[in-house]
Amino acid sequence: MSDLGAGFGYLMKGQRWVAQHGRWFGFGLLPGLVTLVVYAGALIGLGYGADDLVGWATPFADDWSSPWQGLLRTGLTALVFVFGLFLAVITFTAVTLLVGQPFYESLSEEVDRSEGGDVPESGLPLWQELWISARDSVRILLRVALYGIILFACGFIPVVGQTVVPAIGFCVSGYFLAEELTAVALQRRGMVLKDRLVLLRGRRLLALGFGVPLVLAFLIPVVAVFLMPGAVAGATLLARDLVDPAPDTEPRPGSADSGDVPPAPRAWSA
Repeated sequence: MSDLGAGFGYLMKGQRWVAQHGRWFGFGLLPGLVTLVVYAGALIGLGYGADDLVGWATPFADDWSSPWQGLLRTGLTALVFVFGLFLAVITFTAVTLLVGQPFYESLSEEVDRSEGGDVPESGLPLWQELWISARDSVRILLRVALYGIILFACGFIPVVGQTVVPAIGFCVSGYFLAEELTAVALQRRGMVLKDRLVLLRGRRLLALGFGVPLVLAFLIPVVAVFLMPGAVAGATLLARDLVDPAPDTEPRPGSADSGDVPPAPRAWSA
């Protein structure tokens, strides 16, 4: 259970790092602000257009008498907006990381530089880094969607569906959020998605301790904007210790000194 606290500790260290490096905090805010403006515009547009969309999709209700037509279309309009808001929440981080790839790469490199030792660089052109990030983000979102469907179905189980299932949902989201954020540093170290997932599976509680609090905070996109720079910094610190643990740290499953680590980082592939 100590890994849960250690994961949260990396999150706090990242926030402290950007607080002590104000210029990098401001630098890391830019992608989140841009994404927030785009998402806000999309949600406002959805809010204005949802009723027209529902009206177009339910022509069979044109001849329904009051109040049934109003109840149906009002309910569907609310569901459309809630679904749009849900998509915004679960995709905000992935889109922000994609938009901010050059920003977060630079921030992550600066964290590595400030901690000493080697500062890995991918050596790839920007377009290829963006392609790899976009491809991996889609793969992660598909995994999240699969778990989401399963958990949604389990949500109809009495009692368990209203208590255990939401908690599992937050854990799943936190785990994959930790993967997305540590990917910024691990990709620079030549690790492909499969190897990154193997690495994190060996330290699940560490990933959960880092990712679950962020998921809860990221439910409000405005909060996500201000926490994102520190989240990237903390994920970089976490990634450093995952691939190169401190000498006084005991080997754990999935750590660099144990026997079940993923194979040596493979070369990048598009």
